[in-house]
Amino acid sequence: MIRLSANVDKVATLRQSRGDSEPDPVVAAALCEQAGVEGITFHLRSDRRHIQDRDVDLLAQMAKTELNFEMAATEEMIARALAVRPAQCTLVPERDGEVTTEDGVDVLANRAALSEVIPRLKEAGMRVSIFSRLDADQIRAAKEVGADRVELFTGPYALARTSSEQDREFGRLSDAAKWAEKWGLGLNAGHGLDVRNLRRVATIPNLMEVSIGQSLWARAVFIGLERAVGELLAVLRER
Repeated sequence: MIRLSANVDKVATLRQSRGDSEPDPVVAAALCEQAGVEGITFHLRSDRRHIQDRDVDLLAQMAKTELNFEMAATEEMIARALAVRPAQCTLVPERDGEVTTEDGVDVLANRAALSEVIPRLKEAGMRVSIFSRLDADQIRAAKEVGADRVELFTGPYALARTSSEQDREFGRLSDAAKWAEKWGLGLNAGHGLDVRNLRRVATIPNLMEVSIGQSLWARAVFIGLERAVGELLAVLRER
């Protein structure tokens, strides 16, 4: 069954907007676990715009499910990952001023650095995924630099509005999934997924995990967290 990892960044964003202590993303993670998610995702950014170091330390102590640490491949973040030892590190690009992650990692342009970083994380017992661009050369390069998995960037599919655009973007995801299978990579997916567009993504063969945050918390505002998690799990369990 495809695992659901709940991203708690948006809870931290709301907290940081007031500089207060609530709502607490660590509490949010615990409630997500109680509701049935199989993992917790968080992104510790260099600018600390949402998740804080305190959150990471407490999540590492308290989480009962797998932690997925989204991180830039910098020495600062490598040190944090080595300190807290999540089950999975997902390497993502970061750009100053971006509202959210805008694309996958350019593995080809960063091959040398990633070839050095990834073994350090894996030797410490962590699984490494790369938030991936969808072309064959990038996915093959992810395998060559030592990644265990790739996470398909589903943003363009989620933003597609017409049927033809959706079909085109879903075709790109399907092709990328085939390349991942060809080169022996595990497959995750994330960015912009919600209870509506998830159903089609969940048909992609060999998909192991989806990470969902924005739509989960937006839905929870109106129907409650337990129901919002339940809706997503129901879609994944249709497979």
